[in-house]
Amino acid sequence: MTGRSDDRRVRIYEVGPRDGLQNESTPISAADKLRFIELLADAGLREIEATSFVSPKAIPQLSDADELLAALPRREGVRYPVLVPNERGLARAEAAGVDAIAVFTAATDAFAEKNIGMTVEESLAAFAPVLARARELGWWRRAYVSTAFGCPYTGRVKPQTAVDVARRLLDLGVDEICFGDTIGVGVPNQVGELVNLAQGAGIRVSRQAFHFHDTRGTALANVTASLAAGVRTFDSATGGTGGCPYAPGAAGNLATEDLVYFLDASGWTHGVDLDGVLAAARFIADRLGKPLSTKVGQAGGWDHQTGRATGREAEPRP
Repeated sequence: MTGRSDDRRVRIYEVGPRDGLQNESTPISAADKLRFIELLADAGLREIEATSFVSPKAIPQLSDADELLAALPRREGVRYPVLVPNERGLARAEAAGVDAIAVFTAATDAFAEKNIGMTVEESLAAFAPVLARARELGWWRRAYVSTAFGCPYTGRVKPQTAVDVARRLLDLGVDEICFGDTIGVGVPNQVGELVNLAQGAGIRVSRQAFHFHDTRGTALANVTASLAAGVRTFDSATGGTGGCPYAPGAAGNLATEDLVYFLDASGWTHGVDLDGVLAAARFIADRLGKPLSTKVGQAGGWDHQTGRATGREAEPRP
């Protein structure tokens, strides 16, 4: 059983302001981050991971999380999750008035120790009170299982290993599990296997999401395999920014503009405007001081009625 559905609606979960920026060395001001988030919301994105309440020493780019959340204008119908690593981060998030959080672990101890300074088992123990408190507050709760396909320190990861961690997180009370291809080594047949194993472990396909990196050019192929298996939620970063500071060789996330073009052309609905995403992508590329290098960022969209490229000159609204 694949969990395939006739539903043609896809959720795009935007990670640009958090995962996209955290590994960028060029400092971005809080004001520019706010503008970036506003442009993303203008484009129709309804889930925008805004920042992370980690130690400022660990991720300097996100050291302004408290300032950012205090100034962020909340829009009706838009969710702004934040990454919370521990109870200290939870207290900061609670003070900031958030209503959605994500926690982050890995499928391997080696990566978890490099990334968050804990084994997988230790991270699950640390998340238990965080998720319990978030559930008590009525917050939406997501969990990332990174290195679900491969680890830069231990090699290929058995899909059952990632599923076992995901099942433990589900038991802790998360609403959604996001499997991450952190170093971009996964291929389509592995995606289908992971989806089916997760369903067999009691993780409904409606509660599964995927976070693909395009390191080796397989991100959209993996999205295709995920859709065929019934998955309808995908992470992406406008401008294709990001990567992972603890994963040697990791390139950027799947670009939102590439994902939106692909979904549009393939007949899926999602509520996101490509020209608006391109405006946001050019804005953040400009602030990072580098050219927009994503596929659709360079070529633009395509009007099938006229044959012309679209959105190539899109600029953020003042």
